[in-house]
Amino acid sequence: MQTEVFSDIFPLMSTANPQTLEWLLKVATMHEYPAGRAVLMEDSWGNAVYFIVSGWVKVRRTTNEDTRALVILGKGDFFGEMAILDESPRSTDVIALSPVELITVSREAFIQILFKDSQLHHRMLQLMVRRIREVNLRLQMRVAPPAVKLARTLVSLGESYGEETPKGKNIYNIPFQDLADVTDIGIEETTQIMEKLDEKGWINIDTAQEKIHLLNFKQLVKLAGRI
Repeated sequence: MQTEVFSDIFPLMSTANPQTLEWLLKVATMHEYPAGRAVLMEDSWGNAVYFIVSGWVKVRRTTNEDTRALVILGKGDFFGEMAILDESPRSTDVIALSPVELITVSREAFIQILFKDSQLHHRMLQLMVRRIREVNLRLQMRVAPPAVKLARTLVSLGESYGEETPKGKNIYNIPFQDLADVTDIGIEETTQIMEKLDEKGWINIDTAQEKIHLLNFKQLVKLAGRI
């Protein structure tokens, strides 16, 4: 992969200097996973940072018999950095929702890169703060109506990972149970709301291409703002 392509895909790398990118790609490893495969197990956190080149994954937590998706990530995002920085064990794993291409950088190499490139270090801190703000927003929305919360989830996925098309944004056809988990609403509510949004023409669920077309993104944004 060329350094220009790498920096274009990953916002984290947008401010990194060319030397950093060249060295990173030399020490990085490419991996491919089919849908449903475990990408990162509970006892593997802290060994590397993972960059999503293509595809979608979910971070999930398993407690006793209960498994719940915590967050959905797509192309251009990364995970594993917090376990490296605080060196604490994790009770979560990462599962491929779709076929996924990943680039991994070992813990030692990633820490070395951060020390070498202050701009990259600063950029990572910015993105981590953004994630904290997103978590705070989700907490603020816990009392919001289910339709508002689900619209917020769809808008967030569309803004972060959506593929721009003349008719709107496309995201992966995420299973309703995972949408329900990350939105913190019930599966029945999620199914009913998604069917209603489909009837309104705001979204279209394309099972053949495994995509959810966000056709009326402005209306979804408007709905998501009704807190």
